[in-house]
Amino acid sequence: MPRFLREALAIADVELRKLLRDPTELFSRAVQPVLWLTVFGQVLSHARGIDTGKVGYLAFMTPGILAQSVLFSAIFYGIAVIWERDLGIVHKLLVSPANRAALVVGKALSAAFRGLVQAVVIYLIAALLGVPVRVGPGVLAGVVLAVALGAAVFSTFSLIIACAVKTRERFMGIGQLLTMPLFFASNAIYPLQMMPAWLRAIAHANPLTYVVDALRGLMILGGVSEYGYLRDCGTLALVFIVLLAVASWAYPRLVR
Repeated sequence: MPRFLREALAIADVELRKLLRDPTELFSRAVQPVLWLTVFGQVLSHARGIDTGKVGYLAFMTPGILAQSVLFSAIFYGIAVIWERDLGIVHKLLVSPANRAALVVGKALSAAFRGLVQAVVIYLIAALLGVPVRVGPGVLAGVVLAVALGAAVFSTFSLIIACAVKTRERFMGIGQLLTMPLFFASNAIYPLQMMPAWLRAIAHANPLTYVVDALRGLMILGGVSEYGYLRDCGTLALVFIVLLAVASWAYPRLVR
């Protein structure tokens, strides 16, 4: 196994061990998508002003709520990095011979695992609500890829923010400031065609839009990917590579 991959998996293993010792975070993160689907989705499914094509509104928004769960769990990942700095863990990692990019990738892999747990929760809720979801091997592989890429993008973005602000209080404020605009300036709960031109332009530049687009075409019977899976995953991969380069440069500056 290449050294880079061993180092990334070692970091991911540490993060997953912490998660398994205290799994309450996963359960608490599952509450919000349950409320969105059972309350918000059930109410708006009776609305007639939202054109969702051949699928019902609840089915239309299910991939969007999964993408939202991935976003919300990953965007606050940076606060754990600040905790690690305060405990001296980051200092120990930085004096090790580990590649800086491998440290970032390891944390992205851990965020991807959290996102996949959210995907399982959303699939179970959707099945209970009668949402027509697809579960073939190819479909599930595509969902895993889209969720993993989305989690990697937003967790790496979160790490960059943590390196810039360096305090938990500022990070929480900026994280809360970013999550709602990212969510609402996407196609998560309404089609792009409903947006005014200026908001549609922002949505096209929003990585969350591509996560939702891929998931909507993969998960839902009758769902359509407007951009195409190759463009969705390619865009997310490109954004992740750019953010990885920035985060690898910024990570050592967290302790300065």
